[in-house]
Amino acid sequence: MTEREKQILNWIRQDPQISQQELAEKAGITRSSVGVHISNLIKQGYITGRGYMFPEAQEVIVVGAVNMDIGGVSNNKLVREDSNPGIVTTSLGGVGRNIAHNMALLGIKTRLLTTFGDDTSADHIISAMNELGVDTSLSTRIRGGRTSTYLFISDEKGDMQLAINDMDIYKHLTPELIEARGRALQKAEAIVIDTNIPKESIEYITSHFNVPIFADPVSTIKASKLKNVLGRLYTLKPNRMEAELLSGVPIRDGQSLAKAARVLLDTGLKRVFISLGADGVFAGERDDKGEHFVKVPASAGKAVNTTGCGDAFTAALVWAYLHHLDLEDAARAGQAASAITMQSEKTINESLNEDKIINAIHLKEEVQ
Repeated sequence: MTEREKQILNWIRQDPQISQQELAEKAGITRSSVGVHISNLIKQGYITGRGYMFPEAQEVIVVGAVNMDIGGVSNNKLVREDSNPGIVTTSLGGVGRNIAHNMALLGIKTRLLTTFGDDTSADHIISAMNELGVDTSLSTRIRGGRTSTYLFISDEKGDMQLAINDMDIYKHLTPELIEARGRALQKAEAIVIDTNIPKESIEYITSHFNVPIFADPVSTIKASKLKNVLGRLYTLKPNRMEAELLSGVPIRDGQSLAKAARVLLDTGLKRVFISLGADGVFAGERDDKGEHFVKVPASAGKAVNTTGCGDAFTAALVWAYLHHLDLEDAARAGQAASAITMQSEKTINESLNEDKIINAIHLKEEVQ
């Protein structure tokens, strides 16, 4: 897709009834030129025929973790072995759930495959996800099981002092359970996995479904589950430490960063986006045309809470794939989603949407 076609497609998305003459005036080109661009967009499958109808929504399935997060913050200095006055909050979390939530905000038809306990936490999470438009019908509830829960206690400064993570429920997210949902997974436009699920389930998914797979390593402890399947993934989104672990290359400078990316691509991995925090993202890809690398700086914006930035980034990478964006624009989309997310006190910024990502990418093009 050319830059002009991206621009025209964005205007059509904003106003499906816009005429070719209006498009020509906005773009400063002739109506016949607009007609050529429209014809190309139809051939590429972005719109279908007259009236600028968009193709049926492409379905993406997320296989990963859902948590009920319970946090307590003390009003004063914590007193050990005693009851401390403070504030207790509950919220929905989990890498898989957060990615699915962000994907829904970006207009992606999303399904969530996970395991819930037999409790009221599951009732609450399922209801909340369904309200977002995320289909949870592929998920299952385990009789007598406990929904994954993360409990933490912080001091009066907000620094976490103690935490307990009960994720035993995911041992039930077995290859057999996934196999039973194989038809839906094979029909998906893409699959997203996080490493909270069992290693054998990750290996089953990556070896049984001919679908582009996006993987979030979650942490250095859990990232090792991906070592044997890197070559079966379409996209990997590690941070610096996870990239070092999976590539075996210590990242100290730009040269070693590129080397780590090459080692990962040598496995057969198609695309990698190494998150560098405030230093942006380093992205690489390899295909029939060769290899390509790009570093995109972090998007400007005040950081209020960076907790959910990685999950938003992954969701934006899926969105970019569905819109056939190139490597650099995909990286920009991820950075834009992260910048929007970090401006919220919550893990998810409900104001995230497709138009903001498109505008952020186009704004960057105008600056250049």
